[in-house]
Amino acid sequence: MKATIVPQELIGAPYYRNYLSIDSVNLVESCSHNIAEQKGGMFLKDHMLLFVLQGTNCITHGKHKYIVHKNEMVLLKKNISITYDKTGSSENGEIYESMMFFLKDEFISDFMKMANIKNMKTERLADVNIKPVYEPLLSFVSSIKGHFNAPEKVDKRLIRMKIMELLFDLAQFDNNLLLQLIQLKKQFMTDITTVVEENFMSPLRLEDLAYLSGRSLASFKRDFNTIYKVAPAQYIKEKRLNKAKELLTSTDWPVNEICYSIGFENISHFSRAFKVYTGKSPIDFRKAQDD
Repeated sequence: MKATIVPQELIGAPYYRNYLSIDSVNLVESCSHNIAEQKGGMFLKDHMLLFVLQGTNCITHGKHKYIVHKNEMVLLKKNISITYDKTGSSENGEIYESMMFFLKDEFISDFMKMANIKNMKTERLADVNIKPVYEPLLSFVSSIKGHFNAPEKVDKRLIRMKIMELLFDLAQFDNNLLLQLIQLKKQFMTDITTVVEENFMSPLRLEDLAYLSGRSLASFKRDFNTIYKVAPAQYIKEKRLNKAKELLTSTDWPVNEICYSIGFENISHFSRAFKVYTGKSPIDFRKAQDD
């Protein structure tokens, strides 16, 4: 099981997935052959629109689980950590295939202006639902695949317009999906406990967690201390290190993968913090559990 930062590491070893970068959109084509199961984790720096074309992808974020089957899609907001469990289609040689669109805030803003979509005043946070993908959307997504074969010849302006058209069609297709698109940049006041428990393994700053909770940084720190009776940085650090202990015991992940999967961005920093917290290095801790 791998933990990666999206989308840069998805296109490097050991994945080497097809990849296109177009202005404020990144596209990643994932196709795995003869897989019974493939697990991993990643942090979404940008909003992700996922289309599953073959097989199934079970995505987990906190207590939420989204099972996306063939010819289905899901839209997820940025700044969250997810785990995925992909399975190939038994009807088609155990193949898993998907298309991932990573959308930056600027692209969403440009889309809203292009489509002349006004902000909808609502106190209700749009649900994240699995949506079926019918024709002609399915044909459109499949048509993008041909551009991965010769990225140097791609007319980026044309592809950008096509993705704008895709979002417009999706917004016309489903009111809840339209609400999701509108709310991608809008924050709602959210329970701090929920935000922390769902995101403590993400490489986020306290400012980002405050943003996700719909609070200023000062209000976030004050409310956090009221609930947990400890500073946010200390609590989150200990939560991550306890998760590291769990992963070192229950998985065979390399130490560097565990480091990145729980929100540390520097392996040396992680190793030092872990040794201070447990009295052992990550490697020695794992060996002690095996004895």
